[in-house]
Amino acid sequence: MKTHFQMMAGYNRWANARLYAAVAGLPDEVYRRDVGLFFGSVHRTLNHLVLTDLIWLRRIDGKGEDMGVALDRVLYEDHRDLVAARLATDDRLGGFIDAIPEERFAIDYRYSNTAGVPFTQPLAQILAHLFNHQTHHRGQAHSGLSILGAAPPSLDMIGFHRGIAEPSPEAMIGPA
Repeated sequence: MKTHFQMMAGYNRWANARLYAAVAGLPDEVYRRDVGLFFGSVHRTLNHLVLTDLIWLRRIDGKGEDMGVALDRVLYEDHRDLVAARLATDDRLGGFIDAIPEERFAIDYRYSNTAGVPFTQPLAQILAHLFNHQTHHRGQAHSGLSILGAAPPSLDMIGFHRGIAEPSPEAMIGPA
């Protein structure tokens, strides 16, 4: 199971980098335009993903600040700050998975959702949700690029497995 989640963390980072590199060239007004995504704009959708990853990471590793209950909260108005947070969050998630022993994936974690309702679930289910949630909203941001007339990148996992290069952090930021 550990190997599977390490692969998912690697794919997650790769897909995020490709998506961020694709949005990096958009004019700021276009990037922030409400195009009818669940969180409105590509910018707000990408913020949601960082926010929710931080919420889940705090639940499983006990580190970081309380993100509150507003799932539409914009943590980073500046795209550069959002890129830095995305990279750090992906590193933190991958490091967490790398550091835990195989048997921890079956251990139950207790947490409360943003409404305060308590739950108990095995770590494997939590991580499966986290990665599925990423894919779901990355898909929305991907559609947002199409709506905005930009070329969305291929995010197919097979590309990750075939070794298509991950864009650099500089490419994720775009022109200054």
